[in-house]
Amino acid sequence: MLIDVHVHVSRREHERPWVLEFIESQSDGDVWAKVDRILTPTTFRPFLQENGIDWAVALAEDSPATVGVTPHDYVADLCAKANAQPDPATGARGKIIPFASLNPFTVNDLALELEKLVKDFGFRGFKAYPVYQHHYMNDIRMYPLYAKAQELGVPMLVHTGSSVFKGARIKYGDPLHLDDVAIDFPNLTIMMAHSGRPFWYEQAFWLARQHKNVYMELSGLPGKKLLEYFPELERNADKIVYGSDWPGNPYIRRNVDAILSLPLKDSTKEKILWKNAEKVLGVEVRRA
Repeated sequence: MLIDVHVHVSRREHERPWVLEFIESQSDGDVWAKVDRILTPTTFRPFLQENGIDWAVALAEDSPATVGVTPHDYVADLCAKANAQPDPATGARGKIIPFASLNPFTVNDLALELEKLVKDFGFRGFKAYPVYQHHYMNDIRMYPLYAKAQELGVPMLVHTGSSVFKGARIKYGDPLHLDDVAIDFPNLTIMMAHSGRPFWYEQAFWLARQHKNVYMELSGLPGKKLLEYFPELERNADKIVYGSDWPGNPYIRRNVDAILSLPLKDSTKEKILWKNAEKVLGVEVRRA
């Protein structure tokens, strides 16, 4: 059983050229042709199920200067149509969760826009992209967004750490800036994508232990090296969630299998791969 909190559903027309080139370099063959085949209402959920994914978070993106724009209407439509397809085995529906993207340089009223996306279009969280949108996470302009998310009870995923893409400004990825946010909005759930990779692993680990509302998220990190990056990972077992970063990481099962092979308690592996995310997202995975 697996919950993946970090799946990009961008098509090639949504991405900047250097993003297309990087993702192509990470995969054998024509990865974008494969993406085109997967990202349809009838094939998206079966692809996830083939990889053992019970629930997935599908990400919109509004970072036109650096990586591209994956529009909200496209993400909402893809998720709604995919979720309308019944599971062949159980008949269950509704396994893909859309997350919004709100850019303080392109949206005048962040709080109003989030409320509209949640109430009118079915979004159940949002991802912040400070490295690509060029703002600190404790920038006061973002506070109305956090207040509205806390009011609505929706979580935030936020890019922390590095990026290889042209125009990314890594200084904005320091997770330490989330300390202010976690304190000022104690009921806002914060998931730190990439867990501070690679400069700020210690800061990410400490923040997750310090604040009840802050979680580490593992996308972009080789599963086999997790104990090298986080020697005391087991101490944070209740505060870690799994993300694949597909299609940037085109081999979803590879990292999952690497995590399963680590010398960790079975209960810790379950928490990382689905139990913690089940709580954060307010969903229930299938029980075998």
